[in-house]
Amino acid sequence: MSDSGAFDGPLPAPQRYFVLGTVTLATMLGAMSSTIAYAVLPQMQGSLSATQDQIAWSVTFNLMAMAIGTPTTGWLSNRFGRRHVFLVSVTGFSVATFLCGAAESLETLVIYRVLQGLFVAPIVPLSQAIILGVFPTHQRGLATAIWGMGVVMGPIFGPTIGGYVAEAYNWRWTFFMIMPVCVLSVFLGWVFITDRRRLRGTRMDWIGFVALTVAIACFQLIMDRGARLDWYESGEIIVETFLAVAAFYIFLVHSFTAAQPFLPPQLLKDRNFALGLCFALVFGALSFVPLALLPPLLQNLRGFPDSLIGTVLAARGFGSLMGNFAVVAMGRFDPRISLAIGFICQGTSGLFMAQFDLNVSIWDAMWTSAFQGFGNSFLWVPLTILAYATLHPRQMGEATAVFHLLRNLGSAIFISICVGVAVHYASVNYTVMSEVVTPFNEIFRFPSLSGAWRVDDLPGLAQMSGEVTRQAAMVGYVNAFYVFSAVALSVVPFIWILKRPPPR
Repeated sequence: MSDSGAFDGPLPAPQRYFVLGTVTLATMLGAMSSTIAYAVLPQMQGSLSATQDQIAWSVTFNLMAMAIGTPTTGWLSNRFGRRHVFLVSVTGFSVATFLCGAAESLETLVIYRVLQGLFVAPIVPLSQAIILGVFPTHQRGLATAIWGMGVVMGPIFGPTIGGYVAEAYNWRWTFFMIMPVCVLSVFLGWVFITDRRRLRGTRMDWIGFVALTVAIACFQLIMDRGARLDWYESGEIIVETFLAVAAFYIFLVHSFTAAQPFLPPQLLKDRNFALGLCFALVFGALSFVPLALLPPLLQNLRGFPDSLIGTVLAARGFGSLMGNFAVVAMGRFDPRISLAIGFICQGTSGLFMAQFDLNVSIWDAMWTSAFQGFGNSFLWVPLTILAYATLHPRQMGEATAVFHLLRNLGSAIFISICVGVAVHYASVNYTVMSEVVTPFNEIFRFPSLSGAWRVDDLPGLAQMSGEVTRQAAMVGYVNAFYVFSAVALSVVPFIWILKRPPPR
């Protein structure tokens, strides 16, 4: 190691494992913060007086910020050094997490979640780069596996503990409870991350990046607010559409005319990578939708407490853990087979969830969530292998940035779509079902048929309205799960268009 603190090669054994523990802890924090937020969505919705589509903004804008922040990691680490970027990211994430817990309104919560997403975005790619830098070649596989296992454990422990904490106190403490670990992560990073190397000649295509960022942000606003504002009856949606189209046009023109654009069009000439980007968009779309839909379904319609909802989300993490072992066993086979298995499992889990009704049990929710996590774990490794299989090594930097951008963007967009489907069909079905709730309905003249339901006084009407609302909401969730399943299964036939990677 030189005097400047830069790595001249693999570190001594004790120090390199301290570095591994540091970056694993930081990455686990990012994963925990996301899954904890999903577990307490219903409680945040009630506390902040938000509707279901509004509270989903705290998820979609966080994912959008991660999508925007991830591609800048390479430039930031080359410009300022991995140590500084890592410390700023973990420190900023810690501060933003505390502010999320202290937020007093939906608007401030969304802003702090955006900051949280921007700061957490560089942690995963930076952690991978640090691991590859401090471990010798023959130990990189083991180190990456340990790091990956730590990342998987975050979504298991986070919702489980967070659910009990939220039930005992409130949703704010699910953010506050990880603050001691955040402080520890900052301290360990300050002590053990010493790589200060910089490549000042590295350039960033700011015109292309800013244009794409504006296009993505405006498109996300359209998706999140369109249904509430009656789409193009609203001046806001018209302005956002104009800005999105204009920014995307600038991005396209700049990409085809600049010497070193943010997204070199030559990358799309590679069939595997071009198709891989489409699959990455779908993979991201499928990753988090059940996490956004199951908690409000289970709490608002079934009345399950936060602790049980956390257990359901933890089951997904456990399924992912089991799936990782299966993926390793499938490593010697064609990766297209693993990719097809993953999407089929996702689609099948969506079909199972579409069979839920108002009597759904916690066991049904747990095993379908675990099965969805199992299928999700089959997608990442084979998808990256196939997408990069035929690219030249010099193109990996730009390719990785775009790949992660579309993956996170897919998550944000599809959550907005599925939540919109659930809300829309809940409203439509409430209107349809309420038409038969009238004193002129012959059924209400016969108590043996109508049971405890009655429409001849205000308490009876209020009770009936609540039940119709629950039934209509359940139909909305069922339709959203069908959309989820249809998207997952629709891409399976196209997997075989990908070229099988050449043998090593």
